[in-house]
Amino acid sequence: MGCSGCSTKTCGSSLPRGCKNNGNCGSGGCNQLSVFNWLSDIQTSSEKEQFKAVEVRFKGSRKEFFLNKDNLHLVVGDVIAVEASPGHDIGVVSIVGELTKLQMKKKLKTSSTDGLKAIYRKASEKDVDKWRKATALEESTMYGARKIAEYLGLEMKISDVEYQGDKTKATFYYTAKGRVDFRELIKRLSSEFKIRIEMRQIGARQESARLGGIGACGRELCCSSWLTDFRTVSTSSARYQQLSINPQKLAGQCGKLKCCLNFELDGYMEGIKEFPSPQTKIKTKAGSCSFVKMDIFQRKVWYAYDDPSKGPIVELPLDYVNEIIEKNKDGKIIDKLERFDTAIEIDKNDYENVVGQDSINRFDKKTKSRNPRKKRFNKRKTNAK
Repeated sequence: MGCSGCSTKTCGSSLPRGCKNNGNCGSGGCNQLSVFNWLSDIQTSSEKEQFKAVEVRFKGSRKEFFLNKDNLHLVVGDVIAVEASPGHDIGVVSIVGELTKLQMKKKLKTSSTDGLKAIYRKASEKDVDKWRKATALEESTMYGARKIAEYLGLEMKISDVEYQGDKTKATFYYTAKGRVDFRELIKRLSSEFKIRIEMRQIGARQESARLGGIGACGRELCCSSWLTDFRTVSTSSARYQQLSINPQKLAGQCGKLKCCLNFELDGYMEGIKEFPSPQTKIKTKAGSCSFVKMDIFQRKVWYAYDDPSKGPIVELPLDYVNEIIEKNKDGKIIDKLERFDTAIEIDKNDYENVVGQDSINRFDKKTKSRNPRKKRFNKRKTNAK
């Protein structure tokens, strides 16, 4: 994604490499998982009541809360140096003020600032230069770590590397199906790159959130743009929405079921309550009828006779179906389903040749000979015979 305010073509880590607007250029990589501060215009009665905690954004979707103990004047987009273990890290301020308290209650279940790491200072030019040099090494470090892991025969995939702002520590994010003994890997990585190593295992959805991508809808992945609450998605969500259970269509980039299957599930669950159970049959004088399918939005239901010779599939409005079922419960039986003349006619074609594929040469045109001499010669040859 291009960035008009950056010196590079794409926005990379938590602050884009070469970003001239402190991460506020408006491109997707800069404002990833950003929160709009609706409380920015609310002024407190005194400066002492200003909430001191600040939310800081790092690479990808990682966010943490820090204590502004020195009462620094911070605004969204400021690059600051914060406490790390060990050393310090560089991040970008994402939320300040009263909204930080609400975010802490939502994520940490408390608004207490006890135990929060401290903010050291606003990042100097030297700090930012060192940070950019560290982030420039992330890609080469990741590929080098993959080669070492493959050489050791470890069944793991190193998907991302995040350097600390002071260039003394690197966190390796990996996915694995089972438990991995990476003690030898850590020794080789520390001797190869001369830094402290931290291994962190993540799930498939977290991996997709960090790497990003484009979904089947043509938009940026929800997990890498705004979604932070990963809920369980089951195949019953697809069944309620009458989707075919096709793993290739229902799976996302992470290989799991798409999170968007849960977005409209409540609406479907609410609409299905008005429809009869698929096991409910309709009794008519012509015979019993079984459920075929339904359309929740158009409020229509399709039924078919158990004996196909009695009639075709019939499309019925929901209200009429519920009326027939109530009559059946009272012991009343209707004559037939085709009350509204909505029967679906089944095309009785010869399915051996539906689209007219008689021959491979069916589109070839027979052209006549344009040579008159050849035509007269063929005529004489025929007469001679």
